Amino acid sequence: MLYQISNGAVAFGDDVILHSIDFEIRNTEKIAIVGRNGCGKTTLLKLISGEVEMEKLDSDESAFIAKAGNPEIGYLKQIAFDDPDVTLEQEVRKCFVKMDERKAELARAAAELEHDYSDEKVARYTAMEEAFKDDGGYYYEKEYEVMIRKFGFSDDERKKPIRDFSGGQQTKIAFIKLLLSKPDILLLDEPTNHLDVTTIEWLEGYLKSYPKAVVVVSHDRMFLDNVVDVVYEIEYGTARRYPGNYTNFIARKKENYDKQMKDHIAQQKEIERLQRMVTRFKGKPTKTSMAQSKQKAIDRMVIIEAPDKYDNKTFHANFQPEKETGNDVLYTSELAIGYDHPLSVVSLDLKRGEKLGILGGNGLGKSTFLKTIVGKIPALSGEYRFGTNVQIGYFDQQMAMYTSNKTVLDDFWNEYPNLTETEARNALGAFLFSGEDVFKNVNMLSGGEKVRLALCKILKTRPNVLVLDEPTNHMDIVGKETLESMLKDYKGTLIFVSHDRYFVKKVATQLLVFEDGTTNLYQFGYEQYQEKLDREAEESKKVYRGNAIFGGAISQNGSSQTGSDANRSTPQTGAAGNVGESTNANSAAQAGGMAVSSTGKAYYNPGKERSKIQKKVKKAEEDLAVKEAKLDELKAELMKPEYQSSYSKLTEIQNEIDALEEEILIDMEAWEELSSQLEALG
Repeated sequence: MLYQISNGAVAFGDDVILHSIDFEIRNTEKIAIVGRNGCGKTTLLKLISGEVEMEKLDSDESAFIAKAGNPEIGYLKQIAFDDPDVTLEQEVRKCFVKMDERKAELARAAAELEHDYSDEKVARYTAMEEAFKDDGGYYYEKEYEVMIRKFGFSDDERKKPIRDFSGGQQTKIAFIKLLLSKPDILLLDEPTNHLDVTTIEWLEGYLKSYPKAVVVVSHDRMFLDNVVDVVYEIEYGTARRYPGNYTNFIARKKENYDKQMKDHIAQQKEIERLQRMVTRFKGKPTKTSMAQSKQKAIDRMVIIEAPDKYDNKTFHANFQPEKETGNDVLYTSELAIGYDHPLSVVSLDLKRGEKLGILGGNGLGKSTFLKTIVGKIPALSGEYRFGTNVQIGYFDQQMAMYTSNKTVLDDFWNEYPNLTETEARNALGAFLFSGEDVFKNVNMLSGGEKVRLALCKILKTRPNVLVLDEPTNHMDIVGKETLESMLKDYKGTLIFVSHDRYFVKKVATQLLVFEDGTTNLYQFGYEQYQEKLDREAEESKKVYRGNAIFGGAISQNGSSQTGSDANRSTPQTGAAGNVGESTNANSAAQAGGMAVSSTGKAYYNPGKERSKIQKKVKKAEEDLAVKEAKLDELKAELMKPEYQSSYSKLTEIQNEIDALEEEILIDMEAWEELSSQLEALG
């Protein structure tokens, strides 16, 4: 057991957030904490990190926190940097201080061996070197390079001071530092926020292979399915453990609920039957013992309580448009979007009822495209137009940061002043603002509550075209599922940006993918898109294998030599097919550019020599192509998420890369020499 909470509780004043919490982290488990917004997920992370204190609510019961040894706990709390004037590189490299010290100590120990090769010194150096290797000492520089690239920072940005980065970028920098510090228990609160799909997929692979424990709070269902092997659900202040990923948790929870309800009903029926017998025979002397027996049976029962109802309270509303658009909804032609320079160019023809999901990396223009078509910013060039009867409802992801000193009711009334108080309250009630909630100050609302308020105001107009920019940010899973269901049934046209792959999978019927200045429109959903990417990845592997075969040398028996076999040709190898050292006078003369007469006398032939050197140049170029393709493959393998925490594997791959680069350098020199010979012949 690495970490354990037994019968724990957390309270703020009279408000008990968590009670009777039993929680365990075993070895290298990958654990998810799930539950409704406000249930105490982040509070539990803070309890584990030591940021909040555990309380003992019942003095008769034991409550404790136990740790195996003194595990290092890493928690991304708030973003705060000691010196905002240091560069990104300087800030991130702070987490390498200890490793740099160990590296220097190892170098000193190696230097000592030059003067003192005693058994004691050798043993000391060997132990230090093994520990350094096991802790990733030979790879931490490479891992730093991978992290910087994967989180979207360029080489130039490494030299920028921290203060010049946005809040989202600073969050990424702090996240990189946390991952590189490699704590024994890694605590992550909504780690996929601000990350694009590509980075999320890389992070999934990294965390799955992370050699230590991970505890994560996330509303990203696909992320949880791909990473975790244990789920703790917090509901009604307590936590329950479920083995498996998120999908398994949902199935197990329903099974447990159904079983407990079935057992509860069966027991209540049995108690009722026994009670009838007790009542019936109680007044009869001859049946007294039977009545007593049945009463004792009731008394001995361990009562099975009815299971708590799912906490599935969520918003609801009339999502359907007030009027219908024409068949043509949105047309764009060579639409260049951006601010001071074009980010991308979009051409599409969207019809009524279609649901367009927009994907792509950060900074490629997804949100800019939405702002352009709703008229928030001008287009740089090209054209776009909406069809007839279009009424747009636009949700900006910044609405979660909306500020107002008004109450929820007054803020809503400001948009719809003609509504009665009853009508306004009914509209707000559909989005979970009921009773005294309508008198809350907007500035005091959570991000999720502000999102609900924004959706309430937008949907009150019943638009027939919804343009949504990250609508599920700050929503809990029940809220996401509700929005998914409502959007799937929505009769209007939908255009939305989302990094939530599960949400895109459930809702989108078409995809617009932003890729480095261009866009691609696909007439199918996310599942088919993922299948397409998988096919292309497999095809690229086949192409490489085919190139390796057809680009290899041909052996004496006509078989193909690929990979390293093709590269083991010796200086004695002549043109393809002449393998090994020649002992025949004719072949020796031919190999040197000498023609052989019928009498066996050799004479010099410049054309023959040029032809031979040309063949050697071609062969050298083919070998170089094979080796460079192999080098690209190894570099791609080095970036695979499943290897990022396997230092031995990474070291193995890097050694292969280093050796291959040395081979390529030697081959390049040989190719240049041959090319020079060819040029000299004219």
